[in-house]
Amino acid sequence: MRSRYTAFVMRDEAYLRATWHPSTRPTEPIIDQNQKVQWLGLEIKSALRLRQRKADLPEQPNEDTVEFVARFKVHGRAHRLHEVSRFLREPDPAVGGKMRWFYVDGSFPE
Repeated sequence: MRSRYTAFVMRDEAYLRATWHPSTRPTEPIIDQNQKVQWLGLEIKSALRLRQRKADLPEQPNEDTVEFVARFKVHGRAHRLHEVSRFLREPDPAVGGKMRWFYVDGSFPE
């Protein structure tokens, strides 16, 4: 999650595409190069596997969720993105089949 946040800050479209699961990866640009965004911070609220370890529940080692809040400004106006992101760990053919985490999708808690 932190690496994807950094990619948004650095406007690294290639990294965002490489870490987005092919089944949900958008075909249109992820970053609007004309939009001036100032990223202000990332707070990780929770990670599912961490909660499961604490509760001694069986894990799904290749699935995880991360709840976060990212703060940013667009044209001087502050915004916050509160999302629960879903990730899958699968072999990545682009790096010789090495296991890699991919962002799948997210939901927005109330």
